[in-house]
Amino acid sequence: MSPPLLQLGAALSTLAMISAWMSQALPSLVGLNATRLSTPDTLTQISPKEGWQVYSSAQDPDGRCICTVVAPEQNLCSRDAKSRQLRQLLEKVQNMSQSIEVLNLRTQRDFQYVLKMETQMKGLKAKFRQIEDDRKTLMTKHFQELKEKMDELLPLIPVLEQYKTDAKLITQFKEEIRNLSAVLTGIQEEIGAYDYEELHQRVLSLETRLRDCMKKLTCGKLMKITGPVTIKTSGTRFGAWMTDPLASEKNNRVWYMDSYTNNKIVREYKSIADFVSGAESRTYNLPFKWAGTNHVVYNGSLYFNKYQSNIIIKYSFDLGRVLAQRSLEYAGFQNVYPYTWGGFSDIDLMADEIGLWAVYATNQNAGNIVISQLNQDTLEVVKSWNTGYPKRSAGESFMICGTLYVTNSHLTGAKVYYSYSTKTSTYEYTDIPFHNQYFHISMLDYNSRDRALYAWNNGHQVLFNVTLFHIIKTEDDT
Repeated sequence: MSPPLLQLGAALSTLAMISAWMSQALPSLVGLNATRLSTPDTLTQISPKEGWQVYSSAQDPDGRCICTVVAPEQNLCSRDAKSRQLRQLLEKVQNMSQSIEVLNLRTQRDFQYVLKMETQMKGLKAKFRQIEDDRKTLMTKHFQELKEKMDELLPLIPVLEQYKTDAKLITQFKEEIRNLSAVLTGIQEEIGAYDYEELHQRVLSLETRLRDCMKKLTCGKLMKITGPVTIKTSGTRFGAWMTDPLASEKNNRVWYMDSYTNNKIVREYKSIADFVSGAESRTYNLPFKWAGTNHVVYNGSLYFNKYQSNIIIKYSFDLGRVLAQRSLEYAGFQNVYPYTWGGFSDIDLMADEIGLWAVYATNQNAGNIVISQLNQDTLEVVKSWNTGYPKRSAGESFMICGTLYVTNSHLTGAKVYYSYSTKTSTYEYTDIPFHNQYFHISMLDYNSRDRALYAWNNGHQVLFNVTLFHIIKTEDDT
């Protein structure tokens, strides 16, 4: 039996089941099978939970009992069991109607396809007869090929007839369901409305769960990098540009730091649009030169590596002065443990959803990457993790949700090759490619507010979009 016929059989079985159920349920909905007449002048209450009552009065002249049925008051907030029964019945019919509609669309599509084939077959059959009458004038090879084609199409004729029958049956099926829905809708209007109060509470509960879910979507695992989008082309081959991930939605300032050494000028723009047009809003002259391109703006302050040292500087843009400075113990500097492209990129400062981080290498860890979480106020190391990935082999790196992602190169063919989770103190090798459009990346940092990677690519300021995989914990998780 063809798949459409199997689906039709299943739908018919469902209709039979619902019809049998209706024969039992409908009498109870109108109060026919649950009542029992009492003796004259007595009162019998039927289904107290439902609120239905039957009063028996004196007999009429013919000796028949006169009964009065009092239904519960109808209102939008009714929790009448009969309304719920009717709602369940309507839902079943609606679900059945949707299934029939899907089956109908599929059958109609197949039917049109077979009709088209029927036309082709008729034309082919006529040609075949003409060729057969005059086959002596044609080459034997062509005649045989045409005959084989006809033999392939002949088994489709019974299928075509079956589809015609199916299409007619489904049309009748749709009409019966339409009539059934109309009858049930009429009964629903007589008995009462849906339980809107219950529905409203379910909607409120869903909204609450969705809000709780969104709160849990703060962190995720990197799955994909797309882009880049080129924002601007400016400066030298090496540099950094960034926004503050903790800034308010109305604060979209951009900071721009050209070159990896011998510079102390930071340019500020009020927005991306101003940055693109070159409309500076302010210029800062730092008290020290910076080293590398791995600076970060976090909560209104600039964190950078002081030139020719392993000292980290915290500089407040609003106050225009240094708030803190501290030596990163054992951290290599001055191109001792840089990324593959060099440029005094020994110490990489970055921020993510969890906080402020420093990524560097030490002799004690054999030149492999060390990850340290920093106190944003004092710059003290809160905790450190020693990885087994050599820093000189890394193209660039960035943090997302407490996990360090390391690229294998700063040139073409770059991809995220290695990740280290500070939560589990474990690593894994990955294969997440991204398009290194301008062939030389000297800065790559994640911004948790924008959910994007900011990059300096051979004198081009670009953005990459990231796709994160979120695992939502339930209340049962520990």
